[in-house]
Amino acid sequence: MVPTNMQTKSIRQLIAVLTIAWSVTSGFCADAPISSIRHSYLVLGAKTAIIGEDSKVQWEYTGGSRDGFVLPNGNVLIAWADHVEEVTREKQIVFSYKKSKENGEISTAQRLYNGNTLITELGSRPRLLEVNPQGTITIDVPLQPETENVHMQTRMARQLKNGNYLVPHLLAFAIKEYSPEGKIVRTIRTDLEELGGRKTENWPFTAIRLDNGNTLVSLTHGNKVVEMNFRGEVIWKTDNEHVGGLFKDPCGSQRLANGNTVVGSHAANQGVSMVELTPERSIVWTSDHPLAAGVHHFQILTTNGKPEPGMPMK
Repeated sequence: MVPTNMQTKSIRQLIAVLTIAWSVTSGFCADAPISSIRHSYLVLGAKTAIIGEDSKVQWEYTGGSRDGFVLPNGNVLIAWADHVEEVTREKQIVFSYKKSKENGEISTAQRLYNGNTLITELGSRPRLLEVNPQGTITIDVPLQPETENVHMQTRMARQLKNGNYLVPHLLAFAIKEYSPEGKIVRTIRTDLEELGGRKTENWPFTAIRLDNGNTLVSLTHGNKVVEMNFRGEVIWKTDNEHVGGLFKDPCGSQRLANGNTVVGSHAANQGVSMVELTPERSIVWTSDHPLAAGVHHFQILTTNGKPEPGMPMK
């Protein structure tokens, strides 16, 4: 019996999915073997740890973390729901900030070029703060998340090179660029029809301004990562069709210097929780490390022994 066109299409789709699944489990990829790439990386989530290129744990600290960076001095800046710390590898706290009593959660921690720490608070007075090394608030920017749902007001805010701040607001389906004076100077929408509209819950979680002026966005419940140009148009997208269903609430993402994109899945409590994709969407690296399960955010530190250069795009 000759298969119909619909049957032929279904067979091809099944073969594509099985090929992706096989490449993930076996380590094979047409562009580059997964085994040829080794990363050391910081994971933030259910566990807080630095994992070496040999998959051995180099450092571990208190879990339940949300955001953070390995700083140039080797210390680690970490945000939890109620406080932020900079801690040495010997686990000495050299900077700390506790959330204000009026707000309910903290979501962001980023060390800025001026030495201040960027922190966002969610709650009855959602705000973005710059805190100096002495713990004094030097900038206080009111945020406009368009919801009273504290946990869903915002996530990974980042300062831009122009001094403004890029802030994703999940339930507003919007990434807003704020000036230090609190003015919204630009908004990028994520409820676009071409992405499935609001029903697909394309909540922006991590938004990264790339060197080319585009913005890389993790759309957590939508299980997508997109790159959008200055006009807010989608110019690159990856979703579960490209990774065989491995995206499970992708929260953190990072664009590497080589152009690849690493995506972490917060709802992946076992198995593969981190995936690296080329611009052509080929899988070239994965992590199923137990300490990376439930990863909220992360930072790729090295690739095959070489440090990832510059300010991490994460």
